[in-house]
Amino acid sequence: MAVTPVNSSQANGRKREKEMTVSINSSPAQPLHVTDNNHGEKRYKHTFAIHSHARTSRLSSDADYPPSFFGFRNLMGVGLVASNLRLMIENFKKYGLLVTLSGAQVRPGDWAHFWTLYLLTPCFLFVAYLIEAAAARYAKSKVAGRKRAVDATGAQRLEHHKRYLFSTWRVIAFCHGFNATLMLVIATYEVYYNIHNPGLAAFAELHAVIVWLKVCSYPFTNRDMRHAYVNADPGGTLVLPEMYKSCPYPNNITLRNLSYFWWAPTLVYQPVYPMTDYRRWDFVAKRLLEFLILSIVIWIACAQYAVPLLQNSLDEIANLNLIGILERVLKLSTISLVCWLAGFFALFQSALNLLAEILCFADREFYGDWWNSADLRSYWTSWNKPVTHFMKQHIYAPMVGRGMPPMYAQIITFLFSGLLHELLVGVPTHNILGVAFLGMVVQIPLILLTDPLSRMTGHNGKLAGNLIFWMTVRTILSMKNEWRPELTTAKFCFLGQPFAAICYFFAWQAKFGTHNRPEWPLGLGDPKS
Repeated sequence: MAVTPVNSSQANGRKREKEMTVSINSSPAQPLHVTDNNHGEKRYKHTFAIHSHARTSRLSSDADYPPSFFGFRNLMGVGLVASNLRLMIENFKKYGLLVTLSGAQVRPGDWAHFWTLYLLTPCFLFVAYLIEAAAARYAKSKVAGRKRAVDATGAQRLEHHKRYLFSTWRVIAFCHGFNATLMLVIATYEVYYNIHNPGLAAFAELHAVIVWLKVCSYPFTNRDMRHAYVNADPGGTLVLPEMYKSCPYPNNITLRNLSYFWWAPTLVYQPVYPMTDYRRWDFVAKRLLEFLILSIVIWIACAQYAVPLLQNSLDEIANLNLIGILERVLKLSTISLVCWLAGFFALFQSALNLLAEILCFADREFYGDWWNSADLRSYWTSWNKPVTHFMKQHIYAPMVGRGMPPMYAQIITFLFSGLLHELLVGVPTHNILGVAFLGMVVQIPLILLTDPLSRMTGHNGKLAGNLIFWMTVRTILSMKNEWRPELTTAKFCFLGQPFAAICYFFAWQAKFGTHNRPEWPLGLGDPKS
């Protein structure tokens, strides 16, 4: 084999070329000017190996690592600001300033009925306390009687004691059920027939539903604690959480304990909650300021932008102009998104944290990162944790524990949630349309549709699921007391929510409108009702 001799100058040249090639590959953005180490000269090498190894495009799915979209996020932010600024200028040129401090007219009787109902509603929670206090006294007497019943001939007497005790628990359950049902019926009747302003009506109905859920949770939890107290079994299945030992049954049946639960930012009763050591009043002030600012933002957005869009949609619905209705829905979606996100932050981040700080309530996971949800199931279990905890603890889990298939239990839970949504939207607007209820029922097949997407490996499945989530995200329950009657139905987001807003707003105008009252299409309603 012939060997070609290599002199020192050739070896040094190859070494320099190798060094320059490595430098180019490691940082391709560097200019192709190099310095000769021997002579200090700058030379341009046309033979550098620019394409020296396999590389993928940044946006390809098989990229080594996902790229950062920080710049695109900034671009979208600038685009949103610019487009909405244009809409604001166009709105002001067309309608002028619509925001007024006087707001909507409130009938004289509305305030009287509102405050009466607001003060009367918590009384039913204290009725539940009286029922539980009587049950606790009865339980203590029966525990003492059971100890006396265990004697030589006590087996038969003990069995009779258990049967009598079970029949008494059914009486207690009936009293609690009657109390809770009566409260909800009275509140719903009062709101629907006697509080005309939908802003006051929405706040009153929401307050009534919140207290009603607490009225239900209080006896549910105490029933299990009472059962564990009467049937003491430390080594069995009746063991209570360790933290409950600091306030065991029946020591938790006190007005102080109930009053804390009344104001606590949770819908699930516990005799003991995790507590913080002190209050941060600067934290309270910040949350209060956030809540006030965001409430003003929502009010201005609704009064200045949402109401004109809703007013302009009346003729489109009356004439069943589907293209016009779709255009109004999409136009309303921008404002509804702003109101919804601001309302979410004002309620779950500002208001509930403010209340938790005042009460030293330590568990403040009121929501999860629902905005990243790849499927609707994740969204429904993370966006409103207080309601999720109630539904899971008092409705879903008991049904599954009694042998019901989880799928059927989920359907019943969503149907129950749909009824609550219709109460909170249809009753304050004095129009039971069923749109809010159907909006919840439709979530069931959508959940089944997006579940496989969340289990897909890779980025595309989660991306598709997140897009479906944002397209179908539903009506949010507003806690704001609006100045205008039209504003109650204006807080919605994207396709499903703006459509529901337009439906309820149309029904309100067809029933109570004084100017340009629309007629129901296809004779679906009575405009004179």
